[in-house]
Amino acid sequence: MPFPPPEECSLPLVLEAHYLLHAPSVIPPQPLLVLATHGYGMNAHQILQLTETLTGASLILASLEAPNQHYLSAKPGSDEIGFNWGTRARWQNAVSAHHKMVLGVLEQCRRRFDTPPSRCLLLGFSQPVGLNYRFAATHPDQVSGVIGICGGVPRDWEDDPSYKPVTAALLHIARDEDEYYPAETVSRFPDRLRHRAADVEFHLLPGPHRFPSKARTIVEPWLARVFPTAAL
Repeated sequence: MPFPPPEECSLPLVLEAHYLLHAPSVIPPQPLLVLATHGYGMNAHQILQLTETLTGASLILASLEAPNQHYLSAKPGSDEIGFNWGTRARWQNAVSAHHKMVLGVLEQCRRRFDTPPSRCLLLGFSQPVGLNYRFAATHPDQVSGVIGICGGVPRDWEDDPSYKPVTAALLHIARDEDEYYPAETVSRFPDRLRHRAADVEFHLLPGPHRFPSKARTIVEPWLARVFPTAAL
């Protein structure tokens, strides 16, 4: 007698959020907390260094490491490890894990540095950009700014009834030779983002899918506008 179809089961587990923290020795009044999330195959150290090139080192920077690890090469003996936020398989689990991790790190850092949500910024490069936009639309009271770099807008951005109006200011930086997000696709991002957010700024820079280390000239005035007392 053949077996019946297998039953799908799940078991909730405790999720740990690993992150790096860089804070100046003297915390300024009304400090700005930046929570950075890295791209596929990267790690917390890399996004911390890259974020500093955009915001400087005078702010409070937390770099969150994605929960899933993988070997960067299939070659025998290779032990270089990268981290990722999930795949299409069980994507809702990945979204839930991302939201829980971001909420937990924000809560811990806000309590430590006495920082309100009005002084919190969420930054993402590549893979977590869409996740961060989802977070801002799901938890609009948690951050006041979101910077998305070389990433996408969620496919269900216009359709998901659970999303709320985004109160955070959004800054999206794209590249015109991005192999994952072609210029024709990203050209529609400003209008798509404005479907839920009133404050949207968009820039298309030359180059491929790389972190734009020279984009500080874009980020600094945006920070000064959105977080006017931030010390850069």
